[in-house]
Amino acid sequence: MIFALVYCTAGISGGHINPAVTFGLFLARKLSLIRAVFYMIMQCLGAICGAAVVKSFQKTQYERLGGGANMVSSGYSKSSGLGAEIVGTFVLVYTVFSATDAKRNARDSHVPILAPLPIGFAVFLVHLATIPVTGTGINPARSLGAALIYNKDQAWDDHWIFWLGPFIGAALAALYHQIVIRAIPFKSK
Repeated sequence: MIFALVYCTAGISGGHINPAVTFGLFLARKLSLIRAVFYMIMQCLGAICGAAVVKSFQKTQYERLGGGANMVSSGYSKSSGLGAEIVGTFVLVYTVFSATDAKRNARDSHVPILAPLPIGFAVFLVHLATIPVTGTGINPARSLGAALIYNKDQAWDDHWIFWLGPFIGAALAALYHQIVIRAIPFKSK
């Protein structure tokens, strides 16, 4: 689904569907502050509308499954949940940087067309690793939409983790990409 969403929105917003990714790209100076804030507001509004639509179609299952709200699973500490969100978002945002790197486009002409594919795979792999820990947040807008529409105490108890973790992970990915990866000179053969 992420592959399809990024592909379909690439011509409109550059594929921005996640505030953490937008934040990482803003930190890397690939996006203006005004555009980043606007995107984040729209992403949150879209997630709220999406959660409301899901609830309206599947009310019984929605309530039974906790509205899709992210929570730290029993048996895991808040720090484990925060760590999972940081690492998961780092993987996602670093993949976005790698898949959309302008220097890479010069070497690999197919990259702009295929960029949504590795991004979708990254989200899939992060889900495999973090669903048992947090239900996989890595997108603060999605976490907000689910928590707001479900609106039960357990949806809000650890909600800060699903904002702080992704923003830290995105900042680390931006830092790593800008300082470490971009500093490595590429040699053409």
